[in-house]
Amino acid sequence: MVYDSLVWSSLHGLVVGDKSAQRSGKVPGVGLVHAPFALLPVPFPESHWTQACELAPIFSELVDRVSLDGKFLQDSLSRTKKADSFMSRLLDIHSKMLEINKKEEIRLGLHRSDYMLDEQTKLLLQIELNTISSSFPGLSCLVNELQRSLLNQHGEDLGLDPKRIPSNSAVSHFVEAFAKAWNEYNNPRAVVMFVVQAEERNMYDQHWLSAILNERYPFCSQQRLNFLNFITHITLKLFGKHWQKLMQKENFYRMEHFFCMGGKTIAVVYFRAGYAPNDYPSESEWRARLLMEQSSAIKCPSISYHLAGTKKIQQELAKPNVLERFLDNKEDIAKLRECFAGLWSLDDSDIVEKAIEKPELFVMKPQREGGGNNIYGVDVRETLQRLQKEGTDGNAAYILMQRIFPTVFPTFLMRDGICHKDHAISELGIYGAYLRNKDKVIMNDQCGFLMRTKISSSDEGGVAAGFAVLDSIYLT
Repeated sequence: MVYDSLVWSSLHGLVVGDKSAQRSGKVPGVGLVHAPFALLPVPFPESHWTQACELAPIFSELVDRVSLDGKFLQDSLSRTKKADSFMSRLLDIHSKMLEINKKEEIRLGLHRSDYMLDEQTKLLLQIELNTISSSFPGLSCLVNELQRSLLNQHGEDLGLDPKRIPSNSAVSHFVEAFAKAWNEYNNPRAVVMFVVQAEERNMYDQHWLSAILNERYPFCSQQRLNFLNFITHITLKLFGKHWQKLMQKENFYRMEHFFCMGGKTIAVVYFRAGYAPNDYPSESEWRARLLMEQSSAIKCPSISYHLAGTKKIQQELAKPNVLERFLDNKEDIAKLRECFAGLWSLDDSDIVEKAIEKPELFVMKPQREGGGNNIYGVDVRETLQRLQKEGTDGNAAYILMQRIFPTVFPTFLMRDGICHKDHAISELGIYGAYLRNKDKVIMNDQCGFLMRTKISSSDEGGVAAGFAVLDSIYLT
């Protein structure tokens, strides 16, 4: 099975750039290695799988409603802004869009809500909601196919039925959402632009989206740019070659404009970068982000959607009576509340004292995406005590979350061509696609899943960050 899985991965594009190859994140086809994956799918109760799928369109609708309440976003993140320079810059862009009354009439969201199944309570609890750069729609589908292929060959010997692995339609739904958004923009010469990092070992997950989009919707042209390339290559239709000088003027950001590249207007901007401080090493990248936000292009996500997915907003939405501000359906509200884990502000002195006393029961989260940022164990105690001594707004950069303890199970993890047998835990991500034009909801679907598995002794869980492997589901 190990040998067969490695051959399958190589033949079917289940690959990432090899970090030991210097150019693997810049030049396609150089330094490839199979993506890390589990050999067998994770047993998962079908009832909880159904629950997670049903939550996806509700969360997507919630994000859209929250994004329209600029005051809620600004007020909720006001103290975070003082403590976190990255969040401060994002909020400044959002504030400028509010000032000019910028309306996103066509709104596209490709979200992913992540969950763990708590072993003691048997509850499906949400870890976080990702609204920017929800990665692995391409490779997650391939792992799904790989494990089904292995069970077709070896399932009888293992006593496993390949039909119990649910199909994964993430890549198809993502490209359908791009095509429908492009269609709503209503310019047949317009293009979809992927905003990516300058160096990206996970580029093939993105290229799968591009390839399927080109195959199924060949009329929908596309481009790839990083933030710095954007400043170099993009022109502004209203201002021509003098746009960079005009941008220095104080009232420039008040003007809506059309992006052009190679004579074609950009209809959709899809972010696979821009979620972390190192994506903005200079003022040029921040200027690029501001230009994107004030343009007429459909942003995936807009700055409002981006902020709606922050940890602090997740914590605010878990407070009593806050969901009712955005949703009317009581059944939907109850379904969301059922999956909320314990979430607290560091202003809550009682919960801070509990976390200092028993740090192993909590996770401390900053406003960051991409894996490797959370604080666990004794580090929770030390960080909280340090913040107490400093007595500044530094605690506003974090939230506290109940630590979830999922079931530990034996598994086989494949990394760098080597099979490791270990004890592991898993995290389920459900993708949601949401497209709206003014009052008309064009798309609000659950659209596939991402299962990530990591050794049980590991705190963090990001695949791209090197902590976990891609996996799939075996319904029980």
